[in-house]
Amino acid sequence: MTVRVRIAPSPTGNLHIGTARTAVFNWLFARHHGGKFILRIEDTDLERSRPEYTENILTGFRWLGLNWDEGPFFQSQRLDIYKQAVEKLLAQGLAYRCYTTSAELDALREAQKARGEAPRYDNRHRHLTPEQEAAFQAQGRGCVIRFQIDDEREIVWNDLVRGTMSWRGSDLGGDMVIARASETGIGQPLYNFVVVVDDIDMEISHVIRGEDHIANTAKQILLYEAMGAKIPQFAHTPLILNMEGRKLSKRDGVTSICDFQKMGFTAPALVNYMTLLGWSSPESTGEIFTLDTAAKEFSFERVNKAGAKFDWAKLDWLNSQYLHTMPVDKLTDLIIPFWQEAGFRLDGGRERSWLEQLVNLISQSLSRLVDAVAMSQPFFTTTVEITPEGREQLEKEGSIPALQGIITALENQPQFSETTAQEIIKQVVKEQKLKKGVVMRSLRVALTGDVHGPDLIQSWLLLHQISLDKPRLQQAIAAVS
Repeated sequence: MTVRVRIAPSPTGNLHIGTARTAVFNWLFARHHGGKFILRIEDTDLERSRPEYTENILTGFRWLGLNWDEGPFFQSQRLDIYKQAVEKLLAQGLAYRCYTTSAELDALREAQKARGEAPRYDNRHRHLTPEQEAAFQAQGRGCVIRFQIDDEREIVWNDLVRGTMSWRGSDLGGDMVIARASETGIGQPLYNFVVVVDDIDMEISHVIRGEDHIANTAKQILLYEAMGAKIPQFAHTPLILNMEGRKLSKRDGVTSICDFQKMGFTAPALVNYMTLLGWSSPESTGEIFTLDTAAKEFSFERVNKAGAKFDWAKLDWLNSQYLHTMPVDKLTDLIIPFWQEAGFRLDGGRERSWLEQLVNLISQSLSRLVDAVAMSQPFFTTTVEITPEGREQLEKEGSIPALQGIITALENQPQFSETTAQEIIKQVVKEQKLKKGVVMRSLRVALTGDVHGPDLIQSWLLLHQISLDKPRLQQAIAAVS
């Protein structure tokens, strides 16, 4: 059997992390078995679907490296296929036209609620006579198409994640609407129906999706049977939860893939982390791996049933591991857009080689690409804001004389290098009779505005290359004089 799986997002919003994680599992399963990964856009909700969301979904999958083998297919372009399938079910007596009005359905639900019953349709129009249908049509009633569900039927399947699953037909809410109302014939087909028609037409062998679709699966199995099709295997993956154990939502911060990108996470780190949200990697693979590596090891035996908690600290750590080992030229390419977004001007001596030196200086302190903005700010501004801790350092005895001594020493150094910088510090320590720590901390505050930061000598060298070191020293002296 050829493995054929699909991811079928709805373009009613940006690509969500839950959908992206499901796509990752589908992609890994397909690649593990040498199968096909198919992209389908479920845009039958014409009122809420937007082309910009479709583009966001496609861009997100490309960024994550989830290349698809077939598609994208658009449900909005397949309406004739769905309507033909509805007509076939009607002709076979497996579906029927239901003329129940919204007011009648509301009254039914209220009565059930009053009796403490779960809401369900009572199948009242399942066996209408031609005369009854004609009477309803004469009243101007529109109709929906409902698929008959046997309340006594037990639907059983072997879920690749959860084992044996069983539902009774009586728990599915009555006969299922498969197409909306229309005065001219069959209206817009609905999700549970069109997804089955598509999966049959596209020969999907495995349906891999979130556990929130389990109830849909029972309904869809009945539709597969009614249409005489082979039923695919199902795997319902755990939901992504927040740290409190609730389903991850916008209230928890970021949920769309484009937002993760804007926050400075890299695609390899994010797909690596998403793979670990519900799947346990073999010990030989470890926690840091590529998609290709994970595909070789992927199986549903290692997918958990319990919800996967989203841990920001774990994602930050994982992302930092990718950033710390990334070649400087590639990391520079990724950081430049964040500098540009922050309004930093990449001129005035800040050539490519200089930018790479700066990236090399801060790279080991990065957790996210966006961190480079705050870390780099002293290297892109004419003046720096001195922190309270930095001002406290400058007000200590010996700080200002140390800075004045450095300025004097700089004037006598036509060439400047790491060795020169070290010699100037030694000279000032000796001449001013100061501790080296006082000189170093005062110099750091003058150059960067704070007592903490990246390597001092390398920072000094970069600032000297763009002639900002001496002005910074003078500004620091003026700030506390």
